Amino acid sequence: MRFKLTVAAAACAAALATGYAPSAPAQQQRFITIGTGGVTGVYYPAGGAICRIVNRDRAKHGLRCSVESTGGSVFNVNALRSGEIEFGVSQSDVQFYAIKGQQQFAKDGAFSDLRAVFALHPEPFTVVARKEAGVTKFEDFKGKRFNVGNPGSGTRASMEQLLNAMGWKPSDFALAAELRPDEHGQALCDGKIDGFFYGVGHPSANIQDPTTICGAKLVSLTGPAVDKLVKENPFYAYATIPGGLYPNNPQETRTFGVQATLVSSAKVPADVVYTVVKSVFDNLEEFKKLHPALAVLKPEEMIKNGLSAPLHDGAVRYYKEKGWIK
Repeated sequence: MRFKLTVAAAACAAALATGYAPSAPAQQQRFITIGTGGVTGVYYPAGGAICRIVNRDRAKHGLRCSVESTGGSVFNVNALRSGEIEFGVSQSDVQFYAIKGQQQFAKDGAFSDLRAVFALHPEPFTVVARKEAGVTKFEDFKGKRFNVGNPGSGTRASMEQLLNAMGWKPSDFALAAELRPDEHGQALCDGKIDGFFYGVGHPSANIQDPTTICGAKLVSLTGPAVDKLVKENPFYAYATIPGGLYPNNPQETRTFGVQATLVSSAKVPADVVYTVVKSVFDNLEEFKKLHPALAVLKPEEMIKNGLSAPLHDGAVRYYKEKGWIK
């Protein structure tokens, strides 16, 4: 995986969600919400980009889209299950486990109504260390203060799987912090933690800030445990973060990761999902310019990469019209 070198502030999503045409009569409008993640990650601006594209033509189709900052992938899937939101952004591994009722979804069982819509950007797992922590490899964090991610996030779920593969427990850290993505960078620079793990599309303001402000270092995530996870799980793939993408980090960083995906529920009407899909793909070149992490998107990959759940009927309708699927 390779990434463009331009860095944009993730907080631009609020502006992205405001580009819409004059409103349709209130009785004709339908409101939809996209659950995303922390405002300093990529999920939030990606959701904002979708809403901007949808809202621009809301006078024609009657949909009004809003983006909500949430706890992340697991939260979004559970919110879809309960009907609190219509769309959510989710890591591909979380989507896989939700449709099968495994891992963090074992208690509630398979979410049989979960539906895939399309894939978004790749998400390498990114490990960042405090410059003074003396860390050169992930194993060096044993006995140090490390942020494992907030409960309900895909990052936390993936962190737990990595620890299991390594034979580690949270207690192997001097502190296993549960900070949100919008908190861990500041905590690192303030010396409250020695490192953090975060699944995110690149470039990300969330990584840009600590590398710029306090010289934080990216740490490669490799070894037998990673090799085992990639070999055994179809939703994982090796990834590389180019050297020089972030300040004070000229070296190439090797890791692995997942795919960010847009998901919905079978209970969301097909015409609603069709309208969202059509809005994005009919304006894909514009959509790709709304955040650097989206610049790598290709239609042939978006309709299949990381999609474990069945495609939503509304998405299938559009993809058949385009001749992309039979």
